[in-house]
Amino acid sequence: MIAFLVGTIEQKFENTLLLDVNGVGYELMVSNTTLLSLPMEKEVVKVLTYLQVKEDGVALYGFATEEEKAMFMKLISVSGIGPKMAIGILSGLRLSDLIVAIINDDSNLLSKVKGLGKKSAERICLELKDKVSASGLEIGTETMSQNYNETALNDAVDTLIHLGINKNEAYRLARSKATAETTAEEIILAVLKDMGR
Repeated sequence: MIAFLVGTIEQKFENTLLLDVNGVGYELMVSNTTLLSLPMEKEVVKVLTYLQVKEDGVALYGFATEEEKAMFMKLISVSGIGPKMAIGILSGLRLSDLIVAIINDDSNLLSKVKGLGKKSAERICLELKDKVSASGLEIGTETMSQNYNETALNDAVDTLIHLGINKNEAYRLARSKATAETTAEEIILAVLKDMGR
């Protein structure tokens, strides 16, 4: 089993990291969260890994933190959730928000992730509720308000998608600005301000 790799970042693109380890190029599937947290190309990094061996080949998954890898391992333990879907979930939601959703049995939030159906979202909440703990992670300022205006949030997400923002990213950004009081317009303006638009 490959536990981690230390190498030079050759290339970064959507959900993929190319790492040069002593002249050998490794292609790792990673979440957008990990991708954004890693330094620029040509920098040396340590990436935690998970090796999937299956009949039609092998795949390598990478993680910037122990916490993200631990959550990935929990997600793939759920019936019907494979490594690719787990990476998609970790890309669509911040780790803290994912934990809060599971603890609060918020399958509606989970089902917003691209490709994750309602039944799979409910299964994740059911199977992992007793296995995740907010106390085990440094959530701090990452925690999003658990009470938010769903209509305002959905309207804001739709608008952000029309503005050319990826669905998962639009939801994650809008969710980080949503509270019980914020309107769709306020959410959109706050997101665009952060993006420098």
